[in-house]
Amino acid sequence: MNIQNKTVLVLGGWGLVGSAVARKLVGDSPKRIIITSLKLSEAEDAVAKLEEEFPEKGKGYFIPWGGDIFVRTEFKDDNRMKILSDKNKRSVVMEDIMEELSDDIIKSSSVYNLLYLFKPEIIIDCINTATAIAYQDIYTSYRSVKTAIKSKTDYETLVEEIEKLLCTLYIPQLIRHVQLLYTCMSMIKTEIYLKIGTSGTGGMGLNIPYTHSEEKPSRVLLSKSSIAGAHTLLLFLMGRTPEGPITKEIKPTAAIAWKRIEFGEIKKRGQPIELIDVPVTEAVPLKGKFTICSDKQYKTTGRTLKSVFIDTGENGIFSRGEFETITAQKQMEFVTPEEIADVVIYEIKGGNTGHDIVSSLDHATMEPTYRAGYMQHMAVEKLAELEKINNVKSVAFELLGPPRLSKLLFEIHLIGLNCKTMNDIINSDPEALSEKCFAQIIEDSKLRSEIISIGIPILLPDGESLLRGNSLKIPAFRGENTLDITGENIEKWAAEGWVDLRASNIKKWQKRMEELIEEAESIKALDTSSQHVRTKAYWNNFQEINIGKICSWLFIHEEHGKRMKA
Repeated sequence: MNIQNKTVLVLGGWGLVGSAVARKLVGDSPKRIIITSLKLSEAEDAVAKLEEEFPEKGKGYFIPWGGDIFVRTEFKDDNRMKILSDKNKRSVVMEDIMEELSDDIIKSSSVYNLLYLFKPEIIIDCINTATAIAYQDIYTSYRSVKTAIKSKTDYETLVEEIEKLLCTLYIPQLIRHVQLLYTCMSMIKTEIYLKIGTSGTGGMGLNIPYTHSEEKPSRVLLSKSSIAGAHTLLLFLMGRTPEGPITKEIKPTAAIAWKRIEFGEIKKRGQPIELIDVPVTEAVPLKGKFTICSDKQYKTTGRTLKSVFIDTGENGIFSRGEFETITAQKQMEFVTPEEIADVVIYEIKGGNTGHDIVSSLDHATMEPTYRAGYMQHMAVEKLAELEKINNVKSVAFELLGPPRLSKLLFEIHLIGLNCKTMNDIINSDPEALSEKCFAQIIEDSKLRSEIISIGIPILLPDGESLLRGNSLKIPAFRGENTLDITGENIEKWAAEGWVDLRASNIKKWQKRMEELIEEAESIKALDTSSQHVRTKAYWNNFQEINIGKICSWLFIHEEHGKRMKA
């Protein structure tokens, strides 16, 4: 696509790759470039450097934005540990992650507010998402819960530790993040989303020797790789979603370096490392038990650690020895951010570098086959033959899901028992057809039993009575066993998974049949090209009611569940 005059959002634009991407973008003359970082000061620092490098662009071309995109807007500038230590804020974060995606969760998120503020056509995501999520370290949360249980701590403390654990769970956080991104990008019509991903191990395998003082390989490090892989598969699905943004991912498999080489103060988590001096006479005798966290405070020298270092951006500050070790041949080695930026820009402009993971997965996965398509007819015919032999109708078992599919299949099956053709459905009186379907339910105890036994209740024509079995698929149990019966809830539950015998629902089916027939009849009789599948011949000139074909058409048109790629 053309980058010129487009608004480009660079998530993580202060980082090593983000900065290189922002510089590279300027040559293609986007309308403006939004630079984000966890801290506003970092984003402002990146913008200041870009303005110095490209003074001809003037003020307002590069725009800084700071905050955490993994939380709601009101928490975006707070430290995560501080948020989780606050009972009320922790409760909100937990619900934002775990509850069903709602309009409130969407519009409260910092992702929504960021995207709606700038409405970018292009998003380049340089945030190390896998690190941001996995390095919250679920294992530390587990140990806190285990200690609380073992020490039989008070109830409030135990609840706090469990809530922190729930807020740390990796997969729910990743799923919610991708849900929010996709939803918001669809709303503002973002054209392309490109992710800079990670392998989690710098391209090395399970034998990676670099850990965080844990077992080899580190569980935290492997968590990072796991999240990176899960993220890739979610982006793979996003790339297969019609109407969504073009989705790509570049996944460097080497250390990324570098930003600067200097002599100066060495910092850890933003704080200088204080030098401590302990005379030999204070050596600790290795007898009895060893104390990891000592109560004794060792004397500081008043000086901080200063040395020559190489700044590798998000990966940290390395000494010459560390950098030389990690980038040596047959270790992680390294790739420069400028090389990554070149690939990013080329892919956005429509080039094929061979480094897009989403495209690679498309080519590597097995697609539907000609043989299977041919044999589908054989399978359907055999199923129909056995239905006749055994005098049964194989409608739905609610083993596939969603409940809405079972509901739709049984509804059109019931309607089909009382109408021979699609036009019969359209020409029927809704009230009369509703009563006929109700009579069928009253008289056919086998059919009635099959429907309610798989968890699909039947809403009777009066809209005030429900036939149900021991289990219900809708409404689903989500911790509350008692729910309010309101008109709004009845409509919601009926749409999601109740066989609805009301005349109003019959009218919906009549409208569906009208649209289906109109679509097929819009195909000109002389058009015998390969362009069309669902022709009048496909529907047998509307002379039969094929419940599977009809529901597949509904899932495409009403659920927008059309397969995009082969």
